[in-house]
Amino acid sequence: MGIRRMLADYSPFNEQEEKDRELMLRYLDQFDDLFRRENEFAHFTASSWVVNRERTKVLMVYHNIYRSWSWIGGHMDGETDFLATAIRETKEETGIEQVTPVSQELFSLEILSVDGHVKNGKQVGTHVHLNLTYLLEADETQQTSVKPDENSGVAWMGLEEALAKCSEPYMRVIYAKLNDKLNRIQ
Repeated sequence: MGIRRMLADYSPFNEQEEKDRELMLRYLDQFDDLFRRENEFAHFTASSWVVNRERTKVLMVYHNIYRSWSWIGGHMDGETDFLATAIRETKEETGIEQVTPVSQELFSLEILSVDGHVKNGKQVGTHVHLNLTYLLEADETQQTSVKPDENSGVAWMGLEEALAKCSEPYMRVIYAKLNDKLNRIQ
């Protein structure tokens, strides 16, 4: 299914998702390539909210650039399969080997601002991520490992603990939304 159809078929959970979906559809009309980070204004990313089987914990990484505990995700880099990207990024960033989607369906969407920063010795300008999020599940007994160029910690934490340990105010709002959605499907 193409991105335009996926976004059109998605039922927004709240006003934030409704507005962000509208903007994503508009950006698809205005920009040629939103699947590569070479589009320095906006590009698509895929994230995952990885929960344990009991859905009482979430797998978080300590993000080196943001200096905060955060969800897992990354750039599409030309790929168009958002779920596959979310799974790939989860494995790469956490070291876990087994992770499965709770559903093939999109779990959440959000447009996220990214402040300018230096990555791998190069300046990255301020831009936005057009982010699609998937709900994934993993066994919390699996061995984890950091991805030193991106994070310096990987940990399972309670749903509320994940909010408390996040130092980015807007991301706490997003994580609270994800927890709310998770609680509604349990």
